[in-house]
Amino acid sequence: MTEEGRLVLAGAPIGRAGDVSPRLRDLLGEADVVAAEDTRRLRRLAAELEVEITGRVVSYYDQNEAGRAQELLESLKEGRTVVVITDAGMPGVSDPGYRLTSLAVEAGITVTALPGPSAVTTALAVSGLPSDRFCFEGFPPRKAGERSRRLGALAREERTMVFFEAPHRLAESLKAMAEAFGAERPAAVCRELTKTYEEVRRGGLGELAEWAAGGVKGEITVVVAGHMPGAVEPDPDELVAEVERRVAEGAQRKLAVAEVAKEAGVQKRELYDLVHKRL
Repeated sequence: MTEEGRLVLAGAPIGRAGDVSPRLRDLLGEADVVAAEDTRRLRRLAAELEVEITGRVVSYYDQNEAGRAQELLESLKEGRTVVVITDAGMPGVSDPGYRLTSLAVEAGITVTALPGPSAVTTALAVSGLPSDRFCFEGFPPRKAGERSRRLGALAREERTMVFFEAPHRLAESLKAMAEAFGAERPAAVCRELTKTYEEVRRGGLGELAEWAAGGVKGEITVVVAGHMPGAVEPDPDELVAEVERRVAEGAQRKLAVAEVAKEAGVQKRELYDLVHKRL
């Protein structure tokens, strides 16, 4: 046990165990407490690395994070070294870790990180999209309305955007992104990064949404190009006229609005409101 407690946020491999650093091997064998998102996965990783964990292993995941953080804080105050490790990637990045880090900082306890692989920066690097400026947006909201509003607020974001998504929601999210950002907005879907069946699909959001509709498995990271400030903005009058033209030809107004909005890369709700005001 050290005289002063120390919290270490340890980056776990996102695919291959061989990507870990020698420092992580040493740390797992020396820490007083290892707080793991999944203790079984931690022990499998330790076995692959041929490391014996001598400290106390506790679970630390979304559902018990609030209560367990207080317990771990007490261990830190007692001078122990506490390691937080998630299933993959860095603690605190869409994974448990932030709450304990905040408490430790407030208590004046040393907080450090053992850097490791990250799906965010790995996907950004292989996407082929601009990486000089980017933002991480985590998981899009699950509910359609909330997701549409969140993506709509990002429609003019100029930085490259990185999202996480569950495979069974990928097609819906890509379709929503195509509606919010435009079907032709360049993007990349990165699946199973660093693993045996790694795959990177690049193309427009509309094209990727159609591909994902066939079913996708694995861990997913989506990278989307930012809005180009010099891009030509669609003329509202022309969009409304196009909707009315399609309605005159027999299309239902709601369907015509959806089609025109998707093709123009504008929000369906905004176009519907414009059309409704001019009726």
